[in-house]
Amino acid sequence: MTDAKPDSDPRIADIVRAGRVRVALFPPQYGKDAKTGRINGMWVEVVRDLAAHIGIALEVVALSNPGELAACLASGACDIGAMGFDPARASLVGGFTPPFMRVDYSFLVPAGSPVRRCADADRPGLRIAAVTNHASTLKLERLLTRAEMVCTETPEESFALLRDGRVGAWASIRPTLHEFAALLPGSRVLDDSYGANLPALVVPKGQDARLAYLCDFVAHAKATGLIQRAIARNGQAGYDTVP
Repeated sequence: MTDAKPDSDPRIADIVRAGRVRVALFPPQYGKDAKTGRINGMWVEVVRDLAAHIGIALEVVALSNPGELAACLASGACDIGAMGFDPARASLVGGFTPPFMRVDYSFLVPAGSPVRRCADADRPGLRIAAVTNHASTLKLERLLTRAEMVCTETPEESFALLRDGRVGAWASIRPTLHEFAALLPGSRVLDDSYGANLPALVVPKGQDARLAYLCDFVAHAKATGLIQRAIARNGQAGYDTVP
């Protein structure tokens, strides 16, 4: 529990009364420290600052994928979620804040791959792993005309396909690709990108007042450097602030 006095803004009165804000996240938005089991990650840093800003405790609801997050919001099992904006997701939630950062999409390819740029990946016969309904996947679906996409449920499953030679590339956000590249000798993350994730906070349908509060928080967090400090604390390359 934070020592800060809880925010009295009526737009989040129900959350303050509960004494904690339940924020739903899914991989790669969070990871777990192997030694302590503590949940961490860039998104976690931001929502931790949100809870401190409100003056209440943070409860991270660790989910597996965007579909689970949308269901969590709809059922009332969480108060807020984090999700990269994509037009295909507009009907899943009650609204998106402006994005609070940017993270590029790219490909991880194995040693000896002829794929040098993102445009090279859209070639006949190439199979590309991607996690179902991730924003990077939704973007890629609209771009591919010749390559075959192979969808999985988790980043670990996508990496396993690449490691075992069952696909020739894996599409995801750049920081995640670099993390897994260390586990596959000779593999490389392409230098360019095919788009970018613009992470935002999302709310359940019918929570317009809560959304307005979160929009104000995101504006404050960017203007005061809070987002940049969260990126620095996370210590992982590949994340940038947005205006």
